Amino acid sequence: MSVGLRVAASQLVEMLADARARTLELVEDLADEQLVVPKMEIVNPFLWELGHVAFFYDVFLLRVLGSERFLLDGAETLYDSFRVHHDDRWDLPLPSRQETLDYMRRVLEAVAGRLDAREPTPEETYLYWLCILHEDMHGEAFTYMRQTLEYPAPGLRIALDPSDAAATAGGPLPGDVEIPGGTFGLGATPDSPFVFDNEKWAHEVHVPAFRIARACVTSGEFVAFVEDGGYLRRELWSHQGWTWRTKTGALRPVYWQRGTQGCLRRHFDTLVPLEPHAPVVHVNWYEAEAYCNWAGRRLPTEVEWELAASAEPGPDGKTIIDRKRRYAWGDGPPGPGRANLDSRLLGCVDVGAFSDGDSAFGCRQMLGNVWEWTASDFYPFPGYTVDPPYREYSAPWFGYRKVLKGGSWATRSRLAYVTYRNFFQPYRRDILAGFRTCARSPAA
Repeated sequence: MSVGLRVAASQLVEMLADARARTLELVEDLADEQLVVPKMEIVNPFLWELGHVAFFYDVFLLRVLGSERFLLDGAETLYDSFRVHHDDRWDLPLPSRQETLDYMRRVLEAVAGRLDAREPTPEETYLYWLCILHEDMHGEAFTYMRQTLEYPAPGLRIALDPSDAAATAGGPLPGDVEIPGGTFGLGATPDSPFVFDNEKWAHEVHVPAFRIARACVTSGEFVAFVEDGGYLRRELWSHQGWTWRTKTGALRPVYWQRGTQGCLRRHFDTLVPLEPHAPVVHVNWYEAEAYCNWAGRRLPTEVEWELAASAEPGPDGKTIIDRKRRYAWGDGPPGPGRANLDSRLLGCVDVGAFSDGDSAFGCRQMLGNVWEWTASDFYPFPGYTVDPPYREYSAPWFGYRKVLKGGSWATRSRLAYVTYRNFFQPYRRDILAGFRTCARSPAA
């Protein structure tokens, strides 16, 4: 928890309204029958997830701040993700669409009403921020759920900013940058605006010099791996990866298919020609690892990724200085022209786009476009303690997932900062994830 966090009530109200407007836009065009989804591990019923978003505010904000009852009778028996098993969510007596929307509205009015009364304390601000970011996360999940279910792209009411339009001219961006070795503070610092418990706290890690790609692996580069039989070559895969591949029968990325004139990719409900210079997306950790083995490369560790994204070279170019950026380009917040975020473009752009968002070492798109798998398992940092009230945010998942960094085109810019740690099972291909690589040999 960032106990010094202070945000004006008016700004929090704007953030609440923005998060809720996006959530509703992501489902408002779906017919009632489209809200009833097949039982799959990687999705939730839309009505359940909408109710869960409201319940999170209800339990982790309103109840913590003194509310004596939930704003929907029985909400805790329906929407508590740790009490209600995933597969049971299809069999619940869920409220109707209109009743669910009414519950969401009542909760939002109660939350905003508290902010109308007075300015929040830092401890209260943390709760508001936590709930807003939680809703942002589910908004991204709604986006890739629509992709999974082959629904149309969401009809978001976003005007393209001229800065974004100019920044999307990209093409490829081959080559590595050399990162000097040194001692680096991995993790967040206490002066960060908001901190999840798994980011605490920055601790010194010695990092040998290394070389990392300027950009993520492109679809064109990944095609070469596929066409060289990469999915059928046992020697390229780890034991766990090969078990996953043989069990699923995967022969290419999940949304790719062969066309008469080349490879096609399904983007929501539409087949489009594969964009050779865009990052490969919807690949899991095992696929990324196998590609690296084929290419004679490796995935960056979490600390290498974060160093390349946020550190600055010393005057001699052979050291890193004792300063850490919050964003790849500096300390100014994300915005048009710097990163492909907030679903403004509703898809990936070329890896050479958004040059204004380069890190100090020249790595591009370390925030936005696609989440990036790292080699690192998701474990706590030294001295980790859970943050109340959401004690289940990180602790249940340590050791079972891989760390992803950076954010995707559908990630809200509030979540796109270099110390943020995303974490998923290594077999997940539905998320908006790609990867960049490192040279196996040390930097010169």
